[in-house]
Amino acid sequence: MDATHVTPGAPSPEVQPATTCYRHPARESFIRCTRCERYICPDCMLDAPVGHQCPECVKEGHRSIRQARTVFGGRLIGTPYLTYLLIAVNVLVYVLELIRPGVVDRFDSLGQGVTGPDGLRYVVEDGLLPPGFQEVGIAHGEWYRLVTSGFLHLPATHGQFGILHILMNMYSLWLFGRVVEQQLGRVRMLALYLTGLLGGSVLGYLIAPQEAAVGASGAIFGLVATYFLMTRKMHHDPLGGGRQLVGAIIWLVASAGFTFWQGHLGGLLAGFAVGSVLVFAPRKGRALIQAAGVLAVLGLLTALVVVQTADLAGRSLWG
Repeated sequence: MDATHVTPGAPSPEVQPATTCYRHPARESFIRCTRCERYICPDCMLDAPVGHQCPECVKEGHRSIRQARTVFGGRLIGTPYLTYLLIAVNVLVYVLELIRPGVVDRFDSLGQGVTGPDGLRYVVEDGLLPPGFQEVGIAHGEWYRLVTSGFLHLPATHGQFGILHILMNMYSLWLFGRVVEQQLGRVRMLALYLTGLLGGSVLGYLIAPQEAAVGASGAIFGLVATYFLMTRKMHHDPLGGGRQLVGAIIWLVASAGFTFWQGHLGGLLAGFAVGSVLVFAPRKGRALIQAAGVLAVLGLLTALVVVQTADLAGRSLWG
């Protein structure tokens, strides 16, 4: 039987402590994270370009990777979910209109109007409000009508258009919304859509506050204007932006006698204003400049509404 020979007076061999996983102290580990050099067990090992990394280092690495963006600063996206969501909202509201036909009559008054006990809109010619009737509209504090008007459409049995009103608008939203969303990103696209919608409502409130206003046309005209600007910068025009813009202007003029043309024109102007900032903002400080531009347009629209409301209130008060 052999015995280990120990030289008298020689120091005892040093015993190294066992190394353990930094996340699981009870597990012995011999492999380090190639980034932070902490010991990791097999359950904590994640493949890396070189060796293995711990979960924290992998998360940190993902955060440090810059996401690809378009020339307008938008994140690259695949499916244009926002466009589909906006179409779905418009269609759902239209279904509600079919179920409750009085919805349009109740909410189509934009600036000033009178509704009766039945919820329908009336014109009071002698200036005296009959019992049970009430004044409605933005001028009477119902600012939400600036937005709700953009999600209502003509009833299926109305006039020359009927259901064609929403079909044409939703087709245009599908056509332009997908391209604009994929280039600008969802946040910028939503800001553009709402600003175009508000631009149409505000111009209608300024020019024809007593007129009924329904339709997403203002928002869509805003998309057309911005798409045209995008094609000028990209030198690529898959939808024929120049022709589309000319067609939009021709329709704006031709339909002035039987549509809410103020909403179309207001959306077009707002789209050019916001689109100019979103499309041509310099790369340095681009997000801040774009946000400031959108806020500036919204501020201008708000100021116009405040001034018009005060003016209408003065007319109503003094006759």
